[in-house]
Amino acid sequence: MEMIQVRSSAIRAVGYDQSMRRMRIAFEQGDSYDFCGVPPYVYDGLMSTSSKGAYYNDHIRKRYQCS
Repeated sequence: MEMIQVRSSAIRAVGYDQSMRRMRIAFEQGDSYDFCGVPPYVYDGLMSTSSKGAYYNDHIRKRYQCS
């Protein structure tokens, strides 16, 4: 999965596989997490928002868990 560097104080890079609906987020603290079943509009929203940390907390965190 290709990771795209983003401008954020909390998130370093984001990757998304649309065919698998899987998103990976690399945080500035060094941890990376995968999220499953993520709709394309959620990825697009994250990539287009000016506050990626807030978007993550409001729309992604504690959702889209991989089993």
